[in-house]
Amino acid sequence: MTDNAQASPTADATDCGSLLIVVAPSGAGKTSLVRHLLAERDGVRLSVSFTTRAPRPGEQNGVDYHFVCESEFIARRDAGEFLEWALVHGNYYGTSKSWIAGQMAEGVDIVLEIDWQGAAQIRRLFPQAISIFIAPPSLETLRQRLMVRGQDSAEVIERRMTAAHSELGHADECQYVIINQDFAEASRVLSGILDAARARFGQQRKRYAQLFEALGMSKARSA
Repeated sequence: MTDNAQASPTADATDCGSLLIVVAPSGAGKTSLVRHLLAERDGVRLSVSFTTRAPRPGEQNGVDYHFVCESEFIARRDAGEFLEWALVHGNYYGTSKSWIAGQMAEGVDIVLEIDWQGAAQIRRLFPQAISIFIAPPSLETLRQRLMVRGQDSAEVIERRMTAAHSELGHADECQYVIINQDFAEASRVLSGILDAARARFGQQRKRYAQLFEALGMSKARSA
């Protein structure tokens, strides 16, 4: 992975919307949990990353990812379009800088499904971001989930299991860890973290500016 993070948007653009970074090894259930959150809660959107990875069965361009060739990805990267980018499992992934800044300025909460390398870049640019690690109850459960979903060859599954050992070692870099043993419980915890992020002083001050001013609560402070 090459660390080439770009400059962050201004603080004013990020005061209202919250940025949630969701990290997990492949097969831990990250995508299912995030999709459930998006379906159940208003005012939260998924950042659709660019990738050079081939689409999996059922994935749609512009919905799950922006699927591009390597030359286009590199051109966008070199033009400074990505907030962060990384090379993961032989494929490039990148996050649009302008789209996230615009959405958060409008008060939309953004969820980033991202690997631990990209998460480290985002945390340096957005210290106020909320980082969440989704962990499986065991490595054996993780292997079974990868096999059941039927999207990868046996060779790819073994590569993902090897990578999972390394990825799990970065869980302590996140503020929250959700053990995805029971989906309903894991979903409840993820939704609760969103509520906590929205209740931070910086976010509330921006949403209720007149009330905060009237109550003498408008003093600037970090989110």
